[in-house]
Amino acid sequence: MPNETAVTDVTLDQILDGEATMNDIFGFSDLQIQSIAVLGFQAYEQGRNDEARILFEGLTALDSKSYYGYAGLGVLALVEDDVDAAVDYLRQAAERTSGDAAVYANLGEALFRQGKVEEAADAFQKAIELDPEGKDPGANRARAMMYGVSVVLEEAAKAMEQE
Repeated sequence: MPNETAVTDVTLDQILDGEATMNDIFGFSDLQIQSIAVLGFQAYEQGRNDEARILFEGLTALDSKSYYGYAGLGVLALVEDDVDAAVDYLRQAAERTSGDAAVYANLGEALFRQGKVEEAADAFQKAIELDPEGKDPGANRARAMMYGVSVVLEEAAKAMEQE
């Protein structure tokens, strides 16, 4: 339920110009926004992608400044092999957060699938830097993918030397 801090004098032009969000009207708390994101990711984990998409699209409509909806839509696009959309959504998520290793790991994977190896490596490196203790599953996936990429590149270099 929206809280009492909702602003009722926000105009449609302010929303369309990015000066205000729908959440400025409804006044959901950060905890409420995060709860919707959690529900979206739980739906995704349960294979209920259509429901997850509704929640993530709702988050982007409610608060375009929050990264949760973009991160969720990026993961869905990645799973559905819509790599271009995944990159677009995950870049938007990365622009809105600097601290979620999973966003950067997913962005790295999407970029790698596009054949943008250097950009992918940069995204993987950012994910790894965000988790120096090696506890975050997203960062650990980035570590594994970086290792896999390095092995493939080493093998390719060896094959070229033998020619």
